[in-house]
Amino acid sequence: MSVFNRSDDSGVTRGERAVLVVPERVGDGGLRSVEARVEEAAGLAEAIGIDVVARRSFRLRQIRPASLFGKGQAEEVAGLAEAHEATLLVVDAALTPVQQKTLEDLTKCKVIDRTGLILEIFGERAATAEGRLQVELAHLDYQAGRLVRSWTHLERQRGGFGFLGGPGETQIEADRRLIRDRMARIRRELDQVRRTRGLHRGRRQRAPWPVIALVGYTNAGKSTLFNRMTQASVMAEDLLFATLDPTMRQVNIPGFDKAILSDTVGFVSNLPTELVAAFRATLEEVSAADLILHVRDIAHPDSEAQAADVETVLSSLGLAEEDSPPRLEVWNKLDLLSQGERDEALGEAKRRDDVVAVSALTGEGVDELRETISHLLHSGSQTHHIRLNAGDGTRIAWLHARGEVIEQLSDGDQLQLEVKLSPENWARFERL
Repeated sequence: MSVFNRSDDSGVTRGERAVLVVPERVGDGGLRSVEARVEEAAGLAEAIGIDVVARRSFRLRQIRPASLFGKGQAEEVAGLAEAHEATLLVVDAALTPVQQKTLEDLTKCKVIDRTGLILEIFGERAATAEGRLQVELAHLDYQAGRLVRSWTHLERQRGGFGFLGGPGETQIEADRRLIRDRMARIRRELDQVRRTRGLHRGRRQRAPWPVIALVGYTNAGKSTLFNRMTQASVMAEDLLFATLDPTMRQVNIPGFDKAILSDTVGFVSNLPTELVAAFRATLEEVSAADLILHVRDIAHPDSEAQAADVETVLSSLGLAEEDSPPRLEVWNKLDLLSQGERDEALGEAKRRDDVVAVSALTGEGVDELRETISHLLHSGSQTHHIRLNAGDGTRIAWLHARGEVIEQLSDGDQLQLEVKLSPENWARFERL
């Protein structure tokens, strides 16, 4: 269901003709070119079936509080919409409610900003009950400030007698109260989800299986890599935000009889703050991982900028600290590079110990990736001297499966083992 289906019929419909405008601040230097921003915004719109019939970028000398654009620019946008018979204006920026209302009046089109567009995608794609709750919370947070624009009955007043406290509660106040109440209920439900996730996470940490989390910019190829490594069939398309709900599957890693690979939602530049907060429970899976794989689309012209955006989000989750999980960059989509670019990428990856270059589509480099993951999960291993009962077959087998047993001596009904274990596996063993 679309998160924008409201009684005032301002929802976005599939196949709707739209004009896309991208504001560019003068002097606002960045890693991305304006052309790349236009392409990404068009991709976001097309991801939910919007028909982008015209694209235009505008250089803004200053932000107009009432309309964002200058008067002449706003009139040009209105002319574009009329010429292309568009009924929707997509603005690749965060608009205030006033700016949104002003642009709607000027262009005679429905207006959706970047935040609303991403919320629309998330609303359409969320598959689990948790995902839908998170999207609804983000949407309510976004809509709460736009009641003045989007609801049609705001001038009415509800009930109330003069002698019982004035003219009564206005409809907008009642609606805001209803939204606050609903948001409070959703937060309580999400807290329960977090507790449940925490219990599951605790069980996984007590279990002898390392957890590896995939992160990366949207459409970097995480789900394709996930499918390649786990033989799963998670949705993997050339589409922004194809994956919204976290998925976990068993994966084969040398030196481990079992490991868990987690696929997560893709990141995007200027991710709405409403969504960063709403999806924190989902992204908490990343902070509990033993290893983070940062999957990058190395063939994308803005690969560096995308990587910087991912790092920013990870830092906001506290994953830039010294005690955060180790991180490995996976340079994906080698198959899309020219021979010269490919040789350069492979050479750079060989020189670095924190990068593996692969093609998730063809499988090239994936075996090397498995070996590197194994090495990183075993890094920092320490030797431990352990005494066990000879009949304790479960823990003896556990040590042989997860560690490197250097020596094993029998002493009557006791066994003395000298075992090399990673810090994570030693902690797991102590919890057994």
